[in-house]
Amino acid sequence: MKKILIIGGVAGGASAAARLRRHSEEDEIIMFERGPHVSFSNCCLPYHLSGVVKEASNLVLMSPEKFAAQYKIEARTNNEVVNIDRAKKEVKVKNVITGEEYTENYDKLILSMGAKPIVPKIPGIENVNTFTVRNVVDIDRLNNFVKGMESKNVTVIGGGFIGVEVVENLREAGYNVTLVEAANQIMKTFDYDMVQILHKEIYDKGVNLIVGDKVSGFEKNTVILESGKRIEAEAVVLAIGVLPETELAVKAGIELGKTGAIKVNQNYMTNDNDIYAVGDGIEVYNALFNDYFRLSLAGPAQKQARAVADHINGMKVNNKGYIGSSVIKVFDYNGASTGLTESIIKDRKLSLNYETAEFMLSDRVGLMPESRPVHFKLIYEVPTGRVLGAQAIGKGEVAKRIDVIATVIKFGGTIEDLKDLELCYAPPFGTAKDIVNFAGYISSNLLGDDYKQVHFSQVRELVESGACIIDVREKNEYAIGHLNTAVNIPMSEIRQRINEIPTDRPLYIQCKGGQRSYNVCLLLKHLGFKEVYNITGGFVEITLFE
Repeated sequence: MKKILIIGGVAGGASAAARLRRHSEEDEIIMFERGPHVSFSNCCLPYHLSGVVKEASNLVLMSPEKFAAQYKIEARTNNEVVNIDRAKKEVKVKNVITGEEYTENYDKLILSMGAKPIVPKIPGIENVNTFTVRNVVDIDRLNNFVKGMESKNVTVIGGGFIGVEVVENLREAGYNVTLVEAANQIMKTFDYDMVQILHKEIYDKGVNLIVGDKVSGFEKNTVILESGKRIEAEAVVLAIGVLPETELAVKAGIELGKTGAIKVNQNYMTNDNDIYAVGDGIEVYNALFNDYFRLSLAGPAQKQARAVADHINGMKVNNKGYIGSSVIKVFDYNGASTGLTESIIKDRKLSLNYETAEFMLSDRVGLMPESRPVHFKLIYEVPTGRVLGAQAIGKGEVAKRIDVIATVIKFGGTIEDLKDLELCYAPPFGTAKDIVNFAGYISSNLLGDDYKQVHFSQVRELVESGACIIDVREKNEYAIGHLNTAVNIPMSEIRQRINEIPTDRPLYIQCKGGQRSYNVCLLLKHLGFKEVYNITGGFVEITLFE
C-alpha cells in the first residue's frame, strides 16, 4: 500500500486522485486544497457573470464528501501545505480556518498548485476596486460587487482567455465594459491578421476595446493609460496573465526550468524521484519548436495527471510533447487554433521556412440555413509540406476543423494528407470537400507553384502604390463596395475583355473570398500572363482586416 499526497485539486490534482484510485483500492490518497473547493469548473467561471451558470454553487463539481463516498479519497479543503520536508518525506499543513498545523508523511507527492493571477504594483492601485478570477470565491465576489455598483462601468485589463471571456459575459449582463490590452492585439493564440475579426466583433458588441495602450496608474474609480486616456471604472478586473505557483517547490529545493515553472522529466517527475508536478505550475515540451514553454490549459493538465498516476503505478508514459490546441467563444464568433502561429515563429526566431494558405469557405452547404463562413489559416513547412499550425474563426463550426488539423500535426502529417482525409459529410454538417481538404488543396497548389498569392494585409500597400488590381466579382457586388483603385472585370466577362488587361505589369486578382480570383489567376496564367497574384481571402478579408 502506498500513501500519496496531492497538493491542489481542480483539473490536475483531482484527475490524478481519481486515476490513482482506479489503479488501486488499497492506496491512501489525500488531497489538500487551501481554498473551500477542491473540484470546480474553472473554465466556466466567467459564465457566472452573465447568468449562463446561474449559481456560483453550480461551478462546484465534487465535494469532499463525494470524493470520500465515491472514490475513498480524502479531500481536505481549507488546508494549505506550507512546507515540504523531502528528507523526512513529509509535509506540514496549516488549517487556514483554525490556524492548527500538523504533518503528513508520504510515499509519493504530486504538486498541482496551478498558477496565480499577476497583480502588478501599478501606482494608485489602492484607489480602485480590483478583482482577479481564479476560483469560485473570486467570481462570486466579482459578481456580487458589480451587481451592487452605482455605475455600470467595468474595465478589464488583459486580453487573454480569461479577460476576453469576462468581457463577453459582463457585456451580456448589461455592463459598460472597457477592455485594455497593452499589446497590439488580444488573444496571442491568433495571428494579427486573423484576430482583427475578433477585434471587430468586440467593437460591434459595444465594448470599448483599447489595444496598444498600457495602464500607467489609477485614481479614484479611474484607470489612467500611458496615452493619457482616462477610463471610469467602478470595478477593475486584472486578467494580465498568470505566474506558476512555485514558492513551495523552490523552498523544498525542487528545480525550476528555463521558463520559471517547475522542471519535470518525460514522466512529470521533478528532480526528486518521489515528487511529481502537473498543470499550470510546470513547463512542458513543445513538439513543434522543440523547446520548453508554459501551457495553461485544462486538457493538458488532465493528461499529465493521468500520466503521473500511471507512472506511480509502474506503467509506461508516452510523452510526445504538446502543440497547444485551444478554442474560445467571443460573442457570436468562435475561434480555434493549434500548433504554431506566424507570431510564434517570428518571436522565437525559429529557423523554419514556411508558407501560409488563407481562405474563406462555408462550414456547411450554402443552402443550409445554419451555413456560416469560416476564415481559415494554415501554416505549413516548405518544402516538406509538414503541417505546422492552423487558425479558424467564424460564427459556425470551427473547433471540429482545428481538431482535425491538431490530429494531423500530432501524427506528423503533411498538406498531402489533408487532401486525402475522408471526413463526415451531409449538408447540415459540412461540405463534400471539407474546409480541411481545401486547406490541403490550396497549400499543395502554392507549394507546387501552380499560382502565386499576396496576403490581404498587403492590399493597402498595393492600393497606395497604384498596383493593377482587378476585381472579378459581378457588377452588382462591385457596386456595393470595392477598393478605390480596383478595375471591375467580372469573371463571367474575363475572356471577352482579355484585351483590357495589361501585359506589362504585375496583376493582382481579387474577388469576394478568393475562390473566383484563384480560377481567374489560372486562366490568365494559361493565356500567357506572367506575373499574376491571387489576393488571399478577397474583399471580405480585406475589409475585416482594415
